[in-house]
Amino acid sequence: MSKKIKLGILGGGGDSLIGILHRVASSMYDKYELVGGVFNPEKSESIKFAEKIGIGTDRIYKDLDELVSEENKLPETERIQVVSILTPNFLHFPMAKQLLENGFNVICEKPMTTTYKEAKILEETQKQSGAIFAVTYTYTGYPMIRQMKEMIASGRIGKIQKIDVQYYQGWINPIIHDEEKRANTWRLDPEKSGISCCVGDIGTHAFDMIEYVSGLEVQKVLADLNYLYKDNKMDIDGTIMLRFSEYVKGIIRSSQIATGEENNFTVSIYGEKAGLKWEQENPNYLYLLEDGEPMKVLKPGHPYNSDLSLDGTKLPPGHPEGIFDSMGNIYKGVARAINKEDYHPGEFPTIKDGIRGMNFIEKAVESHNKGNVWVKIDE
Repeated sequence: MSKKIKLGILGGGGDSLIGILHRVASSMYDKYELVGGVFNPEKSESIKFAEKIGIGTDRIYKDLDELVSEENKLPETERIQVVSILTPNFLHFPMAKQLLENGFNVICEKPMTTTYKEAKILEETQKQSGAIFAVTYTYTGYPMIRQMKEMIASGRIGKIQKIDVQYYQGWINPIIHDEEKRANTWRLDPEKSGISCCVGDIGTHAFDMIEYVSGLEVQKVLADLNYLYKDNKMDIDGTIMLRFSEYVKGIIRSSQIATGEENNFTVSIYGEKAGLKWEQENPNYLYLLEDGEPMKVLKPGHPYNSDLSLDGTKLPPGHPEGIFDSMGNIYKGVARAINKEDYHPGEFPTIKDGIRGMNFIEKAVESHNKGNVWVKIDE
């Protein structure tokens, strides 16, 4: 009987949404055991939180330095094997780098770093360490997104002609119109969040999703971003045109000021033979569009789906699977990699996805600042 992978977590304490998402996801397939970490900058608060969620407090540390030092004193079979980084953006790079340098596998929230330069440094560190590194672009774990990916790869929709992705939220409205609030929110602080808010937070999800499902790489971007107020240094809305090749083009429309929207993430891929459309708020449905044919609705759990889709489906047809399940599928793929088992390359986003995401963010901002011009993304 195999032992569970020992998991540590940095951040995600208190009432953090992302914290509970990762904890539930890690427990979903009985692959991990959460044994400790640093949930809060104050150790006393971390201990209280550990007690609240029912784990031992002997491996709750005051900071990452203490975690690395104390864990490396333990026998190899007892050490934390993988650490999930759920902290604000500016801490991702130094934490991930230190963990990799000390032999820990890493699961990191997006964006992976705050700069493209940091992302490239992290890539070299990961290569030298040989550790597994995953970036939690959560939506890639949905069964019907994985079905979309496999259908496109098999040629079901033919040569791709048009890509249209929308990601609309309205959550920042109560903040952006209040001068004091927008000056004191970490997501609107370049020192803590990086150079972008909207593109860095949700636009990067859209970018990664496009490359994940289509199998194509964006070559150039042209961005028009909206800051709404002169004293706001971070974009909170934007439209980004994409070029994959001379004849394959697309668009990302992302906003955090789309009043009344919750998490409206829609992915549409149109090929010469058919189109596919998926909506995050109705994730169990994948729509197949064909000229002269009625629209077909594909759903998870049925044998007509691909092996990759079915592997990410835990429930019988008709039972909704949501964002916890999607994140759980990413954790399952990482567990397979850590345990040196066979796994599909589409089971979890890697450091390459994180690097591409950071390159995209910087190029989108550069395009806007240069007067809305085409800017090439590095290969």
